[in-house]
Amino acid sequence: MQAVSGGFQDAPEEAAVAFRAAMSALARPGRIERVAGAAPPAPLSVAAGVLLLTLCDADTPLHLAGGVDTEAVRAWVGFHTGAPLVGRGRAAFALGRWEALLPLDSYPCGTPEYPDRSATLIVEMERLAPEGMQLEGPGIEARAELGLPERAAFRQNHARFPLGLDFFFTCGERLAALPRSTRVL
Repeated sequence: MQAVSGGFQDAPEEAAVAFRAAMSALARPGRIERVAGAAPPAPLSVAAGVLLLTLCDADTPLHLAGGVDTEAVRAWVGFHTGAPLVGRGRAAFALGRWEALLPLDSYPCGTPEYPDRSATLIVEMERLAPEGMQLEGPGIEARAELGLPERAAFRQNHARFPLGLDFFFTCGERLAALPRSTRVL
């Protein structure tokens, strides 16, 4: 019965609040937002569960990478979102720890005609803090900081702009985002 529990209690209201938090994080790279309302099965964080409930549906191909690809997570995602589980090359969203999500070039990065046809990766982190690597770009007044798993991959991703991947980072009830338009210094 774990698959049927752990979703939003008031789906329209909680999804709207969560969507605003996710869009705020994307609009202000490096800013950490708090979310609530989901109780996904282990090993998913609350924030990862909230993003899945908010951003995925039956038309959203999802890839589960590494340790998050469990029967319990598959059942929970299937019941609450209906998102089809796919391989990396067909994913609109992918979820997992950094190492499990690599290599990044195995995900859709859009095309010159349709740069929006790229994947968004939800990276489960051990720690999420507004310190570490410096960020510049749209939505950042001067500079912001965010602890990222590495520097080179995000620099390469930005160099492909307007193509490339977008990222959410999750830990507990917190999330942050790094769109492809952000420069990691």
